[in-house]
Amino acid sequence: MVKTVNREHLLMELYKSAFPPLAKYVARMGGSVDDAKDVFQDALVIYYEKAVAGNLVTADGKAYLLGIAKHMWFKKFKEQSNTLPLDDAWEQADETEQQISNNKVLQFLETAGKRCMELLSAFYYHKLPMKDAAEQFGYAGERSVTVQKYKCLEKVRDTVKERSLTYADFIE
Repeated sequence: MVKTVNREHLLMELYKSAFPPLAKYVARMGGSVDDAKDVFQDALVIYYEKAVAGNLVTADGKAYLLGIAKHMWFKKFKEQSNTLPLDDAWEQADETEQQISNNKVLQFLETAGKRCMELLSAFYYHKLPMKDAAEQFGYAGERSVTVQKYKCLEKVRDTVKERSLTYADFIE
């Protein structure tokens, strides 16, 4: 019974520490949270089977698990991208672009404040270099404007967390 509890604890710790980085990786590669969960659970089963069989050759379970999961996602992603007909790919891209409400996104970003909105717009939309942004917004240097941009993004992140917003909240 003690071994079972220790295994459960180990698996939960692996899940807590390894799933968030995998979810970010899968999102960057065009996948969803559900895709990340599927791949992670499959990788966790492989990891567990190797551990029980004594075939684990690494001390860092998190790194090993992430390696398995990333490899599995990359393989799945590659297969999906090779099998999707071009017409379907265009239709999916058009649907995604039409569903996102720019007005909702802008209204939400405005909650960070006018100055933050201007700074983020200059950096992300107008592609203004940090040096030029520092001059335009009156900061002492590039580092100061970088810190301020980070603080603005944190305001937006905090608001997302406070309101428990999801991707669905920005779709028309």
